[in-house]
Amino acid sequence: MTRYDQRRADQLDEAMLEPPLPDSAVKALGRWLADPERGRRYADGSGPHTILYAPAKWTAVTPWPITFADRAVDESASVSRAEVVAAVRAAERSESWAKAFVATQVWGYGGSGYGPYRTRQVLAQPNAEAVLTEAVSLLVDEGAVAAYELLNTLHGLGPSFFTKFLYFAGLALPEVKGPRPLILDRVLAGVLRRHASKAGRAHGYEWSGAVARWIWRDGGWSPHRYDVYLRWMHAAHARLTAATIDWPAAPDVLELALFSGAWNPE
Repeated sequence: MTRYDQRRADQLDEAMLEPPLPDSAVKALGRWLADPERGRRYADGSGPHTILYAPAKWTAVTPWPITFADRAVDESASVSRAEVVAAVRAAERSESWAKAFVATQVWGYGGSGYGPYRTRQVLAQPNAEAVLTEAVSLLVDEGAVAAYELLNTLHGLGPSFFTKFLYFAGLALPEVKGPRPLILDRVLAGVLRRHASKAGRAHGYEWSGAVARWIWRDGGWSPHRYDVYLRWMHAAHARLTAATIDWPAAPDVLELALFSGAWNPE
């Protein structure tokens, strides 16, 4: 097995960014955006993207976002990205980042049965609300990577879910330092893993597959890796908006498209 080292990782990152998207990817993403059954509903942004959840399963979780469904009713409900942003803004006005966190986790877990339990476990930590509040301050003053590093200290809350909190906080706040945060989960990491491996092979790096599997593994990404992810996503977004496919101005539409399988780099 090829030994991992930072030098090779850096070389692979540069290969992946030159350019961030091949022409085939631009075409595939353009087709996704034009498809009325897939991406066309997001032509003006990702706000309509909606998930289903069961409010009654969240009765033991506090604090509860006031704009979310009544948990006393045993029926399924839906919540869109735009509605989560509104809930986070309302929570920010009441200075309750724990309430904002709950809103993002409801959307993130959707119909998963273990979401309420995991969310309660995170919030039960004595320093949880202080960490969430400080992470938002870091996002404003220093940027997404500094906030990512702090949130990584919360026990039981992996990057796939705390980047959802970061993402929605970044949308709700009027200003943040540097590029606004985006969600990174195992699906997105898988896309980057395949793209990095292919880009490395094009540069003659016979070891690219092994290194890509390490740096873009399914979880546990370092703050540096999140920085690389944001650099790539925003560069890829710029490539799309420069193309003649009417790509929307919001970078998170790319995250949604890649999560939806709009482009397979293999």
